[in-house]
Amino acid sequence: MRDDATGRTLTTHEPRRIPWLDIVFGFGPMVPIAVGAAATWWLNGQPLDYLVALFTLLYAASILLFLAGVHRGVSFRTEGGPQASQIVTMLVLYALGLFSLFAAVMGKAVPALAMLILGYALIGILDPIAARAGEVPLAHARLRPLQMPIAVISLAALLWLKLTAPY
Repeated sequence: MRDDATGRTLTTHEPRRIPWLDIVFGFGPMVPIAVGAAATWWLNGQPLDYLVALFTLLYAASILLFLAGVHRGVSFRTEGGPQASQIVTMLVLYALGLFSLFAAVMGKAVPALAMLILGYALIGILDPIAARAGEVPLAHARLRPLQMPIAVISLAALLWLKLTAPY
């Protein structure tokens, strides 16, 4: 690191492999989404299925909002400063997470789940592209296509339950 009167110059090296902390903190947050979806299927038609599905939806929204913040945080350290694509991605992810929370609170689980599925799918598609452009860590090119389908499939299962539920 070089620090002078005009600013600071950072020289970094990031691995292409997925660091073990990214594995833990990447896949770990996906587990409650998958477990919540599985529990909702298992409890289907029983009194607690609605609450399990709601908590899973709210948790998934909070993780999506966190991932929007991750995109903004990475933009602070992007060579050449924040890129427009980083800011747009952050805003889209934030809007999807926030509006899914609003929809869930208003009892509109189907639109909430649709927004969450879209948000997680976008991360799975866009992060590998952004990694090649230097806008997210290189490891995200390998991590996100493995990580995000867990959320997408789990949330799609919840969406299917909501669409086919008699109530």
